Amino acid sequence: METNEIKNLERIKKLSALYFSTLKPTDAKSDTNVAQIKISNYSELGCVIAEILKLCIVALDYDAHKASNTIKTSPINVALILEMVLEMFPTDEMEILDEIYQMFIVNPDVIGE
Repeated sequence: METNEIKNLERIKKLSALYFSTLKPTDAKSDTNVAQIKISNYSELGCVIAEILKLCIVALDYDAHKASNTIKTSPINVALILEMVLEMFPTDEMEILDEIYQMFIVNPDVIGE
């Protein structure tokens, strides 16, 4: 392997350790990962679950909200759902993609630290 390729691979390994933080392996024997959502308490967790369920009900059958007393009395909190999705968005991973893009596309001959 050429010197630049070795340096690029070493750089990618360092960047991976820094930026790939959204998914955490469950254990060494499994191929599954965990993505965490920060929740303050059980009440907030219950609220998030209820909002997701209400959104799914309306998405499946728009007229269902007219017949449901639960959905009728408490409108869907779309902001809460979007906030949760934003927490799961892999921001750090996007940064490493920028770094890799810079390394291989923009400046393939320059290895930065």
